[in-house]
Amino acid sequence: MLDLTQMRRDYKQSTLDENEVFSQPLEQFEKWFTEALNSKIIEPNAMLLATVNKESIPSVRAVLLKIFDERGFVFFTNYNSDKAQDIAVNPNVALEFLWLDLERQIRITGRAEKISTAESLKYFLSRSRDSRIGAWVSDQSQVINSRQALAMQIAKMKAKFAKGEIPLPDFWGGFRVIPEKIEFWQGRENRLHDRLLYTKKGSDWVISRLAP
Repeated sequence: MLDLTQMRRDYKQSTLDENEVFSQPLEQFEKWFTEALNSKIIEPNAMLLATVNKESIPSVRAVLLKIFDERGFVFFTNYNSDKAQDIAVNPNVALEFLWLDLERQIRITGRAEKISTAESLKYFLSRSRDSRIGAWVSDQSQVINSRQALAMQIAKMKAKFAKGEIPLPDFWGGFRVIPEKIEFWQGRENRLHDRLLYTKKGSDWVISRLAP
């Protein structure tokens, strides 16, 4: 077996001070996200989404953040997928962005809810034609016989929608995660990391420093 006990790296790139951050977490998120974009990290909008199903079994997977604003963080999926079924029975979810090149992570907890059909349609129409076909083809999270069967379904859908626009499937759309807590984590030397937690209190956000 590999010995992992000696794998360690000190984080020295930056610091995180409560006197220097924005009072609103979405402004701080936008600042860090812009820095992640500028750093050329692969898929900086990739985030881990944790859900719990009706048997209280947790699941985590990567999804892509497509919209964020003062209302929350939006991703898109098949509404018949495992993640959507989990959210249907328990809307409490967690998100995490992990940007190791910047020695940073952001953790978000909140409630997920479906966005409007109009919002989903607007994003759907911005996707490539092949991606829109893909939304129709993939019976997400279900067992399939083979990759060939998937290819056959793609060909079938391309023929079906050969003429005209591809409509929004009624089983596909977005979820918005409405944050209740957002933690910004900056790696520091000797594992004594900086952790600032924003907690929603009514219409305000309260900032607390957490022990590393």
